[in-house]
Amino acid sequence: MLSFLDFEKPVADLQGKVHELKAVAGTGETVEVSQEIARLEQKAEQTLKELYAKLTPWQKTQVARHPDRPHAVDYISGLIEDFTPLSGDRSYAEDAAIIAGIGRFRGRSVAILGQEKGADTQSRLKRNFGMARPEGYRKAVRIMDMAERFSLPVVSLVDTAGAYPGIGAEERGQAEAIARSTDAGLGLSTASVALIIGEGGSGGAIAIATANHVAMLEHSIYSVISPEAGASILWRDSARAQDAATNMKITAQDLIGLRVIDEIIEEPLGGAHRAKEIVVDRAGTAIEAALARFDGMSAEEIRAQRRAKFLEIGRTL
Repeated sequence: MLSFLDFEKPVADLQGKVHELKAVAGTGETVEVSQEIARLEQKAEQTLKELYAKLTPWQKTQVARHPDRPHAVDYISGLIEDFTPLSGDRSYAEDAAIIAGIGRFRGRSVAILGQEKGADTQSRLKRNFGMARPEGYRKAVRIMDMAERFSLPVVSLVDTAGAYPGIGAEERGQAEAIARSTDAGLGLSTASVALIIGEGGSGGAIAIATANHVAMLEHSIYSVISPEAGASILWRDSARAQDAATNMKITAQDLIGLRVIDEIIEEPLGGAHRAKEIVVDRAGTAIEAALARFDGMSAEEIRAQRRAKFLEIGRTL
């Protein structure tokens, strides 16, 4: 059953009435309820359309974090053929928060990096809720080095609240690992595309998002810090997360205006979680078009384009 967010309560109430009427119709009683069901379904869709036409940044944050939103594993299974996962950083351990490997994407071989939050309690614990430790970022560097060696484009699927801030992660060099992953992405001689599919939080996101082309789903977010953490720092009150979300300019619509990202991918009405196959296909089309733009470009031209893109951020505000 679909989970409704707090601001979607009017839609949830209407859908509840629809289910009740369908249950009555299923009993075989003579009460004719089909017209009322159709009216309520139409009203629910219209209400949903009105809600999503004017989402606030905080509401978009809630949509980006929706538990049913498609994750990296959904995009990989829907877009990548013959996917071969590659594990471990060859230094310390495997980190399940980052999925890495190689496969075939619409006729071309690619390297894949994806941050995976998990879909249920067991998988979320295994994936550490998508918050990678240093070994995850060192694994990402290993895959990027492999992509460099074999001239493979790199596709990154970004979805994390941030890098894991635990003591063990800090002891093993979390900041250094993030910096090296960011540097590896900037230095790639092959084309790279990053797609923000949910949350893009802090250095944990940028570590695999320093790409030639950065796209965001319509209701995803991308920021230097989570709204809750930002509120705690700015106002010493995490309850002001809504204010932080508004002032930090974290939505795709804000960021394309600031030229931080290059493209917004439209989501189905009500968010990506309501039509996963549609949004995965749209993402694939956007990735394919982005990679095609770099066909025929030399390694120097690809690196120069990426460097210019990131150096330009903030200079034309």
